[in-house]
Amino acid sequence: MNYWLVKSEPFKYSWEQFVKDKVTFWDGVRNYQARNNLRGMKKGDQVLFYHSNEGMEIVGLATVAKEAYQDPTTPDPNWVVVDLKPLKAFKQHVTLAQMKAEKRLANLSLIRQGRLSVCDVKPEEFEAIMEMGGMKK
Repeated sequence: MNYWLVKSEPFKYSWEQFVKDKVTFWDGVRNYQARNNLRGMKKGDQVLFYHSNEGMEIVGLATVAKEAYQDPTTPDPNWVVVDLKPLKAFKQHVTLAQMKAEKRLANLSLIRQGRLSVCDVKPEEFEAIMEMGGMKK
């Protein structure tokens, strides 16, 4: 299993809306590294849902429901989407400030490459974040 983090501005697409929708395709990615991360996602991988700009915190856990396919919002074959499904809200949101202060997360892609919208997360980083969010696996 692999672990990932996706970012969304809550006013554009919030965790609450995601839960209401029950499944969504993750579109709008126009960065090659983020796109390659989408292509690397496998069905069943776990995905941390991060509210960017407002809140700046991990608020929920999702799973990959369908692997990469052509982004239906563009005819350009360079861009893909994956289907994501919400699993559960975090008991305690994990803020960017908390992650920056946590030594175990010093190399977290979210911190090192703050503008990247789809990041990989190492298993030990995922475990640390789950612990911080009151979400013992």
